[in-house]
Amino acid sequence: MKTTEYQPQKALLVDRPPSGDRWVHELKLDGFRMGVLIKASKVRIISRRGTEYTSEFPEIVRAARNLRTSDALLDGEIVVLDKAGVSRFQLLQQLGNSRAGLTYFAFDLLRLDRQDLTREPLEERKRALHKLVGRGAGVIRYNPHFDRDGAEVFANACALGAEGIISKLRDAPYRMGARSSDWQKIKCVKRQEFVVGGFTDPSGSRVGVGSILIGYYERGSLRFAGKVGTGTGWSNKFSLDLRRQLEKSEIDRTPFDPPPPGWLRKNAHWVTPTRVAEVEFSEWTSDGRVRHPSLKGFRTDKPPRDVGREREAHLREVPESPLVFSKASATRRDLVDLYSQIADWVLPHVKDRPLTLVRATA
Repeated sequence: MKTTEYQPQKALLVDRPPSGDRWVHELKLDGFRMGVLIKASKVRIISRRGTEYTSEFPEIVRAARNLRTSDALLDGEIVVLDKAGVSRFQLLQQLGNSRAGLTYFAFDLLRLDRQDLTREPLEERKRALHKLVGRGAGVIRYNPHFDRDGAEVFANACALGAEGIISKLRDAPYRMGARSSDWQKIKCVKRQEFVVGGFTDPSGSRVGVGSILIGYYERGSLRFAGKVGTGTGWSNKFSLDLRRQLEKSEIDRTPFDPPPPGWLRKNAHWVTPTRVAEVEFSEWTSDGRVRHPSLKGFRTDKPPRDVGREREAHLREVPESPLVFSKASATRRDLVDLYSQIADWVLPHVKDRPLTLVRATA
């Protein structure tokens, strides 16, 4: 069952954290982005794709029923914490009968007691969320923010071993379903989702899968991005189970365009590109491959066709400036914010067309 009631706002990937008093900063959580919907005695857990996950996390459902509201929509992340209290995606992948460390960190509140909060400033929404959830250490927790300088928070997050930080404008509304520069994500290491298009046989005494072959979509085609080993941090049972699952979708021809070069072209097993893997790596090579990749797990909350190569944006700090359109009282900052908010819809229409860029200074 799917729903469109939960349409999470997305963050823009940037190359450095923003500075200034308008920003607050949160640790970037390493798990599954989920909405928790509460209506009367019914609780639902919904992914960003709109897929129902309610039955998979009964402890979160029980905790949500204990909140002092009969109508709410929370935005947050399901994670598993390690012994140091840091969220680890790989631990979430290996979650079994032991549910130790399972936590839902709520970082936004979109509706409360039949009142739409999306137009309220972030600070007001978080204040209401804190009052609802509290700062306890239960299954549902409030995700705090930091008012310090963005560069300082980012450095501390990386030293802690976190994935990165999310910086948010404290006075901005919640933009349902949009990717906006109001939220900016900065990663300590390079990491993103990739589509699985094939696998190789294991070597030596290993069993199951040797490596998975990954790619990303660009202009409608699946581009090959490299191979990722499935040994380090993963058991033989995991590799054997993965082999069985991949063999169910094995196909005769490569889904990559162009096909991978050399040995892989004749010796790899090809699969229908329906699985999404989370991969950490050191850098991109000049020919579009990932260097030193490490498999972190698989995602079910993102459609394969939505997986593209993530590129960091370099955003110049834009101070308030004179009005551009006086009748509409629109400043240059307003235009920058507008283009950032509608980029996902605009860019496909300007692809492969002549483009003139005009630099505007403050």
